[in-house]
Amino acid sequence: MQRTTHWTPTEIRPRDVGARACVEGLVEHLRAIDLDELLTRSKVLVFRGFGVTEDALGGVLDLVLPNRLAYVHGNTPRTKVGENVYTSTEYPPEFTISMHNEMSYAHRWPARLAFYCAQPAPSGGATPVVDGTAWLAALDDDVRDRFADGVCYLQNLHGGTGFGKSWQDTFETDDVERVERFLADNEATWEWRPDNALRVRQHRRALTRHPVTGEQVWFNQADQWHVAGLDPQTAAAMREIYAEDDMPQSVTFADGSPIPEEHIVQVRDRGLDTAVDVDWQRGDLVLVDNVLAGHGRRPFAGPRRVLVAMSD
Repeated sequence: MQRTTHWTPTEIRPRDVGARACVEGLVEHLRAIDLDELLTRSKVLVFRGFGVTEDALGGVLDLVLPNRLAYVHGNTPRTKVGENVYTSTEYPPEFTISMHNEMSYAHRWPARLAFYCAQPAPSGGATPVVDGTAWLAALDDDVRDRFADGVCYLQNLHGGTGFGKSWQDTFETDDVERVERFLADNEATWEWRPDNALRVRQHRRALTRHPVTGEQVWFNQADQWHVAGLDPQTAAAMREIYAEDDMPQSVTFADGSPIPEEHIVQVRDRGLDTAVDVDWQRGDLVLVDNVLAGHGRRPFAGPRRVLVAMSD
């Protein structure tokens, strides 16, 4: 794990806490501590050296994520592999995934995430994590001020054939009424388009405060929804194919005005520059306070299997 003179995740090994170096030792340790207090104080916890296997993962997750959530209305491709356990995003491995708080574009977001490494990549593939207060402080004053009123996310979901995600995959159902109830409950607006496509708009915050500590953090995914946040080749291709309102996903300021590309690039790059890399080892379990810390992914080569689950 990369170390800096600033904030870093808290790493917990069996010898650090007098625990047995096995899954049972981790379970005993988790039952003996105030995990909520420790995670809030540390922001990110890395449990390493306990030999967690994928077969034993469910029992550990039951302790750290007592109410696991489905990845409904997620905006990246994943595969469900267990009881509300998913592969980490299946975005092409050669690309960096910028820093973000999971589902910060949603009306309700998970409070806590757990990542588990079943197989580290032979090369690259670290998960960078960032202190949300440090990310906010790294931005220029004019950028923070411009985002103060929030953002508007626009999502175009096809009905089964097309680029990007279908609304059936996004909401894990093909029941139109169920989708509409979900969107209404989450204060989104929507319209059904030709060919059974769905367009969704969501006005959301760009900054938020942690419910326990009161710390203000950067809390939006504008750089991931804006075409300028993509690699140059992909961005050029998307602009060639789509009008702005027809992009699979896009974002504006809350008042509908465009977000300057230089703002997006600053947010993306300073988040990554401020982050600390968790370099995976097999069996690692990483717990993240999803408000106090953002996460991303470094490029990698070769096979890599990292699973993720979330809870409220």
